[in-house]
Amino acid sequence: PPGPTRGLLCPRRVNSSTEGARTGHSHYVTPAESAMEGSDCTAKEPPLANVCRQNYGAAQDPVEPAVPRSASHVTGSSLGKAEVACGRRWRKTAGNIKCELLRRIILISVPRNYDPALHPFEVPREYVRALNATKLERVFAKPFLASLDGHRDGVNCLAKHPKNLATVLSGACDGEVRIWNLTQRNCIRTIQAHEGFVRGICTRFCGTSFFTVGDDKTVKQWKMDGPGYGDEEEPLHTILGKTVYTGIDHHWKEAVFATCGQQVDIWDEQRTNPICSMTWGFDSISSVKFNPIETFLLGSCASDRNIVLYDMRQATPLKKVILGMRTNTICWNPMEAFIFTAANEDYNLYTFDMRALDTPVMVHMDHVSAVLDVDYSPTGKEFVSASFDKSIRIFPVDKSRSREVYHTKRMQHVICVKWTSDSKYIMCGSDEMNIRLWKANASEKLGVLTSREKAAKDYNQKLKEKFQHYPHIKRIARHRHLPKSIYSQIQEQRIMKEARRRKEVNRIKHSKPGSVPIVSEKKKHVVAVVK
Repeated sequence: PPGPTRGLLCPRRVNSSTEGARTGHSHYVTPAESAMEGSDCTAKEPPLANVCRQNYGAAQDPVEPAVPRSASHVTGSSLGKAEVACGRRWRKTAGNIKCELLRRIILISVPRNYDPALHPFEVPREYVRALNATKLERVFAKPFLASLDGHRDGVNCLAKHPKNLATVLSGACDGEVRIWNLTQRNCIRTIQAHEGFVRGICTRFCGTSFFTVGDDKTVKQWKMDGPGYGDEEEPLHTILGKTVYTGIDHHWKEAVFATCGQQVDIWDEQRTNPICSMTWGFDSISSVKFNPIETFLLGSCASDRNIVLYDMRQATPLKKVILGMRTNTICWNPMEAFIFTAANEDYNLYTFDMRALDTPVMVHMDHVSAVLDVDYSPTGKEFVSASFDKSIRIFPVDKSRSREVYHTKRMQHVICVKWTSDSKYIMCGSDEMNIRLWKANASEKLGVLTSREKAAKDYNQKLKEKFQHYPHIKRIARHRHLPKSIYSQIQEQRIMKEARRRKEVNRIKHSKPGSVPIVSEKKKHVVAVVK
């Protein structure tokens, strides 16, 4: 067949008198070399058997590398430019050609162009990735970590150590107080603190001691460290009151604590009599909590459906809000000074701004029985609630529906719940004498993550946030398996709610326009605000 058209990439075979005498064979010279040597480029075509397969697709004879003719032919600038323009060096093997090109060509880093016109399939690709990430999140959702057993009666209250993440205190209905080590998952100390129920437990702000109240009308202060060898377990101080104390909480910065029963009492740790007593009404008060930011403020909830706010610097309460049903406990937001959430008997939780108590900021509805306890995350963005329906739920503060629900077959009515100070774990105490430890994020991987795992986690999280409102992804992300009792009660309450709505619509339809006021869901549950 005819040879290829001679051009810049077409070499010719020549014989060099100097190299031929020295090496005894011929070599290929590029047209650039022959131009510099002033020779003629009209040599015959090389045989196809000796042509480089990169140009002609045929095999190449193994040829020894030629010895340079002179130093000027190797180091000359004009020769270097000609060789770069030619794109190959015919005296070198294929491996050396690549290295030579990479060495001589300057690589310029070009930033990625995010123009959507250049990436027409970006959104479908990201949607598939978000869908897979959502499915994998549900596959790896295994929130339950451990069960701490040892109590001989139902767990009635929990407390966190302010300085140590691994230390947790619990009080039971038989008067026993236990101190647990979460790292070892065992009990490190047991105290028979009271006769009857342990109604409340709290730790001092420095973590050196803790306080308990019980049905025996006493307030006791205990050392956090156990007694020495051979010493008996004795409280540091004991205060005998006139009535049963139902709750206790310690000031966040000072040596002051508050108890509740028939009234709210403010105590100094060094005195046996309260420095201040405040009451508003005649019913028993079930819970009292100090504000972690505005530390002189505290709130309480009573059995007469009241939530009362106090200021330690005044001798009288500030104001109160009356709800439709009784509130069991409240919890202040650790990041927003005026926000608190109340756990109510009407299956709901209410988040209030204390500056405007006439309307709750948000009504959180998902439980199917009375809500008994609530605790905020240290970030202030979520809270966890414990209910009589044998489940715990995690709510975002700005959402009316829960993002997660935890339950087990053996877990009974959940009495108390706490969110750990590192915002990673949740503890709950229930009627069947166990304390359970859960992950705050059900699918979170425990342990140290590599940089690639962190990058993949963040990327998947952003994808899920981007496509969270797509129907298929939303359905998978929201789906939860529930016990049959909870599921049936949800269906029943849905029918009842629809019946009430239909009745209200019919009443408005068949009444004189404007005679039946339309009340929003938020204002339905607030009876009055008294100042």
